[in-house]
Amino acid sequence: MAKKVQDALKDIISLCKRRGFIFPGSEIYDGLANTWDYGPYGVELKRNIKNLWWKKFVTSRKDVVGLDSSILLNPNVWVASGHVGNFSDPLVDCLDCHERFRADHLLEDKLGEGCCAGKNFDEIHDMMVENKIECPTCGKINWTKPRAFNLMFRTEIGVIEGEGSKVYLRPETAQGIFVDFRNIVDNVRPRIPFGVGQIGKSFRNEITPGNFIFRTREFEQMELEFFCEPGTELDWYNFWRKYCFDWLVNDLSVNKEKLRLREHAKEELSHYSNGTTDVEYEFPFGWGELWGIASRTNFDLTQHQNQSKVKQEYIDPVQNKRYIPYVVEPSLGVERLLLVLLCDAYEVQKLENDERTVLHFDPKVAPVKVAVLPLVKKGQVKAKAEELYEKLLGRWNVEYDETQSIGKRYRRQDELGTPFCVTVDFDTVGEGESDPAKLGFVTVRERDSMKQELVKIDELEAYLAAKLGC
Repeated sequence: MAKKVQDALKDIISLCKRRGFIFPGSEIYDGLANTWDYGPYGVELKRNIKNLWWKKFVTSRKDVVGLDSSILLNPNVWVASGHVGNFSDPLVDCLDCHERFRADHLLEDKLGEGCCAGKNFDEIHDMMVENKIECPTCGKINWTKPRAFNLMFRTEIGVIEGEGSKVYLRPETAQGIFVDFRNIVDNVRPRIPFGVGQIGKSFRNEITPGNFIFRTREFEQMELEFFCEPGTELDWYNFWRKYCFDWLVNDLSVNKEKLRLREHAKEELSHYSNGTTDVEYEFPFGWGELWGIASRTNFDLTQHQNQSKVKQEYIDPVQNKRYIPYVVEPSLGVERLLLVLLCDAYEVQKLENDERTVLHFDPKVAPVKVAVLPLVKKGQVKAKAEELYEKLLGRWNVEYDETQSIGKRYRRQDELGTPFCVTVDFDTVGEGESDPAKLGFVTVRERDSMKQELVKIDELEAYLAAKLGC
């Protein structure tokens, strides 16, 4: 069973490279571990995910505004947030093969999530000894004691190496929102409750990245900080838990049976949180966190007020009172959601005399919406197909493909997750021994059912719009 699961992920990784979704980073120089480049189809899939999130969580809501904060922030931001002092993982080394691992991950793989919650490094070491945790690489049990490993990437600002100011690449986008809270309130003047949404790059020097794009050192986050009156935060926390879950199922068509909400036990909660839930997905390698929804109280704004000495209070014009708002944070990784969509959509179907690999993407996220395929690559058929391609290209991301047999082209589009293929043939243009009744019609093939339907060219755009829903 384990081999079958492992093979499923390998097959998805192979498909991603073969079809131009995701490539290993710096591959011509033997790569750089755990870096990935998003190819022509991967970048479209990513863009669709981000656009759909932005529309759902920002522009379609009256109570949310957007922000794009800097990747480089004053180091005092990370002092106030606790990242400089506390953003560390327990690093252990195998004394036999010298590989490094996160001790909490090794224990969670054997004992389950949350087993290390509230444990100090000595207690984690004792747990590894008691449970005879083996090295995943060499199988030996010979560990160093855990030590703190800070996850932030450190760099310098300055023209001369070694003489610059120490700064960090941000490990999360959230702090950019918190440090701009005062600017947004003073200049945009939103009324609480309101949220600030942001999409941007973050960087974490993970000890053991892996499982393809599930855990990487460079990633994009789609984060929302929703500010509310103290005492209302748990109502909003429950609201956003449902809102996020419903978006995955209803808008992106993620299989509900492979999703679950896992509420953190009291001992798992961060010291500033009074409620945290992970939306988890059943990946080929097991259940993993997709989306974190946390009620962070007023910790962040209070910390920045103490560090910067700039007031972070909100003056409620209706109740005529001052308070530091509480905040609820739904935080989602773009790459993790992309991996969910790939795993959820991937299927190898056994046909009567063949098999096909297909990605059953919801049309809204599919990188290519329509493929135009001329039956032959010459004459009126080719000319009409090119004309149709140019027309549809003004509305959707459309692909034109005239290489190899029509059957192989269908299979290629199935692997890209293209919802519809439009075939132009001799009947369409009235060439050769064609059927006069089919003049001006094209054949539209639907990806999932493989059913084909004749549609008038004049009605094609309206037909596709209704089917695609976008």
